[in-house]
Amino acid sequence: MVSVLLLVGVVVSLFVGYNIGGATTGPAFGPAVGADAISKTTAAGLMTVFFFVGAWTIGRRVVETLGGDLVAASVFTLSTSIGVLFFIGLALFVGNLFGVPASTSMTAVGSIAGLGLAAGELDWTVMGEIAIWWIIAPFIGFWVSLVIGRYFYARLNRMVRMERSEGPLVRLDRSGAIPRPVVSETTSRRELWGVITVIVIGCLMAFSSGTSNIANAIAPLVGSDAVEMNPAIVGGCLAVGVGTFTIARRTLETMGNDLTELPLTAAIVVAVVSASLVIFLSAIGIPASFVVIATMSIIGLGWGRATRPLTVSEAVTGEESPRVSVGALTVDDEGETPPSIGEEDPEDIPSASDLFDPATTARVVMMQNVVPAIATTGAYLTFRFVPLFGL
Repeated sequence: MVSVLLLVGVVVSLFVGYNIGGATTGPAFGPAVGADAISKTTAAGLMTVFFFVGAWTIGRRVVETLGGDLVAASVFTLSTSIGVLFFIGLALFVGNLFGVPASTSMTAVGSIAGLGLAAGELDWTVMGEIAIWWIIAPFIGFWVSLVIGRYFYARLNRMVRMERSEGPLVRLDRSGAIPRPVVSETTSRRELWGVITVIVIGCLMAFSSGTSNIANAIAPLVGSDAVEMNPAIVGGCLAVGVGTFTIARRTLETMGNDLTELPLTAAIVVAVVSASLVIFLSAIGIPASFVVIATMSIIGLGWGRATRPLTVSEAVTGEESPRVSVGALTVDDEGETPPSIGEEDPEDIPSASDLFDPATTARVVMMQNVVPAIATTGAYLTFRFVPLFGL
């Protein structure tokens, strides 16, 4: 007979999965939605499918890391697992209510670390390695994207830039016995391949999210031997799917529209940089801070594009120079020398405020620190001072 405590644990685990779906769909498909490549509903469906593929294949390794390496497996009883999952879900829910996609990995590790601190069983070597990569990876994403935005974006944009046509990209041809999808007459080949590219990259990000984030929902229960790995993965992914179709709409809006304006070229850059870093971290066994990397990549690209026509000193001080530095050339106000780096007309480059909203950026950065702090502090105080858990 299934115990009431186990049922509570499964419900809390599903609640965490639901909030993971809300928190991770925005970074994965926000650029594609912001570029009008796909709808929010389509993004939710793709996120659900590819998240499951990533969780079922590589995600098991991260489950084992969080379920036994970060803290001693003996600490994970059914009751402590429920407590850990409760604080993960609560903290993520707070972030989702604010429409900010908080880092599920940081939140989960924070909650588990709170348990480890309270029990005196935290492996500081493992924790230190994870923390170091959490600091390094977002800065790598920021600077790589900034360099691309400042020096290479214009050339990339000429390669993939396209004008979105009116109407749907694909329509159903009902002339035969079975309706089949065909490309609309108004859709150019360039437009079609551009849209396919950004969607494929979004799917890659969803896959990488599954490899890292499924552990955040099920690792405590699997680590306590309360639930087997395979059914836990299936249940967790179903809960993630529900989150992608519901609460994720708010984070899609934040990542795709409020934080920055992302044309298709920018969406591709952000997706490639973020997905590459997340896959690298997963390969070396680090629970990736998926949301933070994607957010910093967006900000870096926007800053790089916004400061493209300026010298370094002008970008830092905000003071205008009577002469404009463009790549290796400097021209005065009446000069007509074209840019040599990126070959982008300064008049075509929007200001920083046009590319990313400073107020929204501050809100995102703040909540991505507050949410894990809530999970860590709440878990530590509960496990340290509430005798129910017997630590």
